Amino acid sequence: MNEEKKTLIVNGQEVEIGDERNLLELIRKVGIEIPTFCYHSELSIYGACRLCIVEVEKRGIMASCSTKPEPGMVIHTDTKKLRDIRKINVELLLASHDRECPTCVRSSSCALQDLARRLGVEEIRYKQSTKKAAKDKSSPSIERDPNKCILCGDCVRVCRELQGIGAIDFVFRGSKAMVAPAFNQDLGQVECVNCGQCAAVCPTGAIVPHQDREDVWNALHDPDKVVVAQIAPAVRVAIGEYFGLPAGENDSGKLVNALKMMGFDHVYDTCFTADMTIFEEATEFIDRFTKGEKLPLFTSCCPAWVKYCEIYFPELLGHVSSCRSPQQMFGSVARKALPSQLNIKPENLVVVSIMPCTAKKAEAQLPKFRTNGRPDVDFVLTTTEVGRMINSMGIQFQDLQPEAFDMPFGFSTGGGVIFGATGGVMEAALRYAVEKVQGKPLEKVDFKAVRGMEKLKEATLDVAGNQIKVAVVYGLAQAKKLAQKVVSGEADYHFIEVMACPGGCISGGGQPMLKHPETRLERIKGIYAADKEHQLQKSQDNYMVEKCYNQYFGGQPGSHEAHHSLHTYYQNRSQLFDAKVPVLRGKAEERLPITVTICANQKNCPGQMLLALIVDFVKKSGYTDRVDIDAAFSSRPQPDGTICVTIGDMVVDRCAFTNAINTEEQLRNHAVFDAIEKKITQALAD
Repeated sequence: MNEEKKTLIVNGQEVEIGDERNLLELIRKVGIEIPTFCYHSELSIYGACRLCIVEVEKRGIMASCSTKPEPGMVIHTDTKKLRDIRKINVELLLASHDRECPTCVRSSSCALQDLARRLGVEEIRYKQSTKKAAKDKSSPSIERDPNKCILCGDCVRVCRELQGIGAIDFVFRGSKAMVAPAFNQDLGQVECVNCGQCAAVCPTGAIVPHQDREDVWNALHDPDKVVVAQIAPAVRVAIGEYFGLPAGENDSGKLVNALKMMGFDHVYDTCFTADMTIFEEATEFIDRFTKGEKLPLFTSCCPAWVKYCEIYFPELLGHVSSCRSPQQMFGSVARKALPSQLNIKPENLVVVSIMPCTAKKAEAQLPKFRTNGRPDVDFVLTTTEVGRMINSMGIQFQDLQPEAFDMPFGFSTGGGVIFGATGGVMEAALRYAVEKVQGKPLEKVDFKAVRGMEKLKEATLDVAGNQIKVAVVYGLAQAKKLAQKVVSGEADYHFIEVMACPGGCISGGGQPMLKHPETRLERIKGIYAADKEHQLQKSQDNYMVEKCYNQYFGGQPGSHEAHHSLHTYYQNRSQLFDAKVPVLRGKAEERLPITVTICANQKNCPGQMLLALIVDFVKKSGYTDRVDIDAAFSSRPQPDGTICVTIGDMVVDRCAFTNAINTEEQLRNHAVFDAIEKKITQALAD
């Protein structure tokens, strides 16, 4: 042992101590993979699973994840005692685990299965618990099975630390302990933003992306349906990992081939509408920057970020770009263009998205993204879902020859491809906006200041004598800090990109599980390599997008037709309800939802009186069949007895409903009744 070098001994080998946080990182550095469930280098150290134990001479058995390296330590990573303890731990976990492994979504990538095999667990000596908890399939993005949870806490920490939300946590104690949302509600009822990072770190099948494979198979097997697919940028650099190919390899051509073999009629590239997004979003930014209005502009491509903003920062919704995400733009383009191009009936067109993201599943189901009563995007498959489908057909993915995307919506530029990495949307927009503002072609298309894995990246550009300040963030906890500065006036950015997942879409909740953090870097490297493989790297050079504008969207970005089909609006979701009780139900197909909060513990609650008045108003106005009215209860009481009324997607000013307004005469004169009448009149006109 050489103390000057600060070394220790691992299994008889001298190892130099560097900047490692703990023994686990140091031991892995020398090529020994210590088993663990609860350790992630990007999250706080938790020490729950006790599988990473090592034996330190003169100190005994210690958890390597929570023990700092010290010079002179003599460490053994695999003794009989350690092996026996690990096997017992795994057996105990399996004894309380739902062992329906052959039918589990995570069967091929389950850490519990893998460790059981590694440790030689061939029988379980402990009685299995027979009590089962109900599965939670309330979310359109994520499925939760408490019976497969091993209480490692990975999902709890990633939700709290990376996203700053805490939609799930530990509840109950002892043998009844479990991970669940507050008040043991379903995920679909709480402030979950559908990012899927909980599924990305879950070592078992306790939390997985919602599965849509069977619905897609049914569509593929229907002879009357024409099924088309769009492939997101980040999928192409991760799908190969599912089949043992190197991370970051661009396998879009192989995936196109596989989808055609599965029965998809046409396969397009989401990068096409990523280019179109830049046409719209950069135009929107230039207009706002020129006028100095509603700055900074936030990007809108990440549906998890959009929902987060709707819940926690509704005051910033006017600053979020009104552009639809590339997925939803493609859905709109497909519904408008493909029936005539393919000579089919609109109702026979089925649009399937292949995405790295679980939040895209929820986005596709939003009522605002429907055409003639049908969703613009019918189904969303994650990268791992489509991998399972390819496997189920016996297709040898690694041996496939690449095939090209179908035209015209398979043509894209490098600007569309880089959407898959953090900073990519910003860089693509800058390639467009800087060239337009300068009025001459860019000499260099790379804006490397917005690239990289830093959680916050900032840059100031001098463009035609103007200073443009931009920022790029990933992780909603980091986005929260930035949003707070924007609200308080501390930040003076002009343009901000936000992505919920680490490194951007390349780490979406539907991607193959990351075995090493370096995999993210390989995927990002693959994204920028794909950018360079394109002959055109600026979205504005995509002549197929220009042709699409001329045919279907008024000839140019920002036109009336483009705004109607390619833009959207947002909903204030700042009021969350724990429970609702139906009060009145209409019979019309399209009905206006109205919700009034009731304070059960408050004497003479104005909400109760207002609810009665609203019901009376609706009946007397002849709107009974046009509305659904609910009484809502919330565990998040507002100050001074304030209550909340929502009418459709509008939240009525809560400050108007306080204890000071508690007489029937005052409530009858409130503007809420005009708002209801206006909303219903609009609905009837539509």
